[in-house]
Amino acid sequence: MGPGEPGFDPRSETADSQHATPVSLRARALKLLARRDYSYAELERRLAPYAADAGELAALLEDLQRVGFLSDLRLAEQVVRKGAARYGARRIAEQLDERGVRRELAGQLKGELQASELRRARAVWAKRFGRLPSDLRERGRQARFLEQRGFDPEVIRRVLRGAWEE
Repeated sequence: MGPGEPGFDPRSETADSQHATPVSLRARALKLLARRDYSYAELERRLAPYAADAGELAALLEDLQRVGFLSDLRLAEQVVRKGAARYGARRIAEQLDERGVRRELAGQLKGELQASELRRARAVWAKRFGRLPSDLRERGRQARFLEQRGFDPEVIRRVLRGAWEE
């Protein structure tokens, strides 16, 4: 019986098709966390179909946070570290929001990113273009490139004017 069939209960899935032992909620959580970091909200969404009740799931997530297996801060720092060399603060904040990181934590990290936005935009721009635009068409192309990567419009203007000071 598969996920699309009537009467399917995801909690009755087995750990391996050879044995009829159901996978515990904790084992599912640890298996997911072994692959990559999840935010509290992401892991809650992923495990909700397998939980017998909301209390069991909340207790498990709190326990995983307590022992350090689940950390929104660690996930947020990882997303920022990975994206800082390629994207602007707005784009990274959107990624944090998609991953379910708490708004206050995402706001704090976005503030820290905005402090280095001009330097990072200049580095991304230099890697791709390396010289100031010679006409309006080229200027538009370079501006769109930076805008799609989530850089602030004022920062884009400063980069394309050749204003290098912070």
